Parts: sequence; structure tokens; C-alpha cells
Amino acid sequence: MRQEATFFEGQDAVLIYIAKRLRDALRLESLLTDAGVDYGVEADEYRGGIIFPRMRTGAFFYVLPNAATMARRVMREGGYTPMEEEDGGAR
Repeated sequence: MRQEATFFEGQDAVLIYIAKRLRDALRLESLLTDAGVDYGVEADEYRGGIIFPRMRTGAFFYVLPNAATMARRVMREGGYTPMEEEDGGAR
């Protein structure tokens, strides 16, 4: 279920995915909510593009460390490739 920023206060949230399209973000929200996973999502910038790199805006998905394994499993089952710990760190 989607949580507000206050849910994560004082805890290190884990980045599990950066959605680059609204359609992907909405679908991932549905998957995580249906699975009962508490998550946070916020818009932020990332560097994208190969030939013409530039800053773009995406939806960054976070979970608490104790929910990361389940969230990643749900994502894989739904066709997503989650960021692993070495890919994305704490918030």
C-alpha cells in the first residue's frame, strides 16, 4: 500500500525501481498494493539517454529493508526487473 514520507522517517528506505513512464509507475503501484507491500513513491531526476544524455524525471519506488525481498519477488512475477541492493542504495 502506498505510504506517505512520514512512514519512512528515521528509517533507511531501499530504492527498488525507477519508473521512466507513467504507465509503468501506475502498473507497479497496482502490483505492490495488491500484494500488500508498503511502498513510497516520489518524483525525482535521473540521468538518461545514450547519444544525448540529459536529466529526466521518473517515479522512484522505495520500501523498507524488511519488505525489499517480497517487493522484488512481486516485481519479478509482474514482469519488472527490480534494482538490487548494489544497484540502488538507501535513500
